[in-house]
Amino acid sequence: MTPHLLFAITPHGFGHAAMAAPVINALREQYPAWNFTLRTMVAPEFLSCRIKQPYKLQRVADDFGMVQRNALEVDVEASARRYREMHRNWDEAVERVAEELRAARVDLVVADVPYLTLAAAQRAGIPNIALCCLHWGDIYAHYCLERPEGALIHGQIMSAYRGADRFIRTEPAMPMAALDNLQTVGPIASRGRNRRAEHDARLALQPGERLVLVAMGGIAFRLPMEQWPVIRGVRFIVQRDWQVARDDCVDLESLGMSFTDLLASSDLMLTKPGYGSFSEAAVNGTPVLYVPRPDWPESPWLIHWLEQNSHCAAIERELVERGELTAAIETLLRRGRPTPVKPSGVLQAVAAIEAML
Repeated sequence: MTPHLLFAITPHGFGHAAMAAPVINALREQYPAWNFTLRTMVAPEFLSCRIKQPYKLQRVADDFGMVQRNALEVDVEASARRYREMHRNWDEAVERVAEELRAARVDLVVADVPYLTLAAAQRAGIPNIALCCLHWGDIYAHYCLERPEGALIHGQIMSAYRGADRFIRTEPAMPMAALDNLQTVGPIASRGRNRRAEHDARLALQPGERLVLVAMGGIAFRLPMEQWPVIRGVRFIVQRDWQVARDDCVDLESLGMSFTDLLASSDLMLTKPGYGSFSEAAVNGTPVLYVPRPDWPESPWLIHWLEQNSHCAAIERELVERGELTAAIETLLRRGRPTPVKPSGVLQAVAAIEAML
């Protein structure tokens, strides 16, 4: 009988889908006859750019992560309200999803990292694996544990993660000290193709001219680029919907390349701390200038890993908003490109999934 794998993917930005994609693609290459279902509210356009067809898409959100005011700031009160609502009838929610998994004849659930889907798979007696660099139990505890409902909700979250047959912890990652089912693997990220010669020809770049990719992740956060100075010898690649009217800017979509190809072809990326951004930059040998997320509990682990494995530097949000970033960009560009990191976690995760089947 052909195995049916269901991947549940958190829609909190694009990082979780970017992590799951190379694992799904590697499984697809090795086992083309297997059936794959993606259960997520991540934009279908993003999924189709990253994950090889065929797959069935269930437009369902079994989690939300945290409510964000923008890419850098968590709305704690709104997040607490959503968690209270999600857990108000927790047992009924678990049984509802368990019945959906039974009806779909799922053989294995891989969650990156919706805990409701894991709890439902456990209820239905279906093998289940968590795959991520973090889990929502630690994130929820950081922001909400001291609330009256905090201990109950946190306990339900952690029960789902502890009940997984295996938690594949992808480097860089938070410690997850409360879990005893961890299997740590290397970084998981997609490799792009360096197509810089095409950029140079299409954009008529001068010798020595540099490309800076501005990509703040999958949660809206527009930078005030109108305030930025022109930096000699630098062009910026930005998303079209920012509508930046500058001669030194080119919209990302007009280049007709995948994001990973653009990343591999750029001299520098300006971003925020996030697993997808940091791991893909390191795997593609692209230096990173990042705007800190000081209250996000995953940040220290991501930053420490990137400092050890690539070229990076921080720049405060206020400086970016005032356009005082010339020195930071030029300093990091002078360091050149680092040696790319091997995405060793992809095949390690594939092997762990194979073992479960």
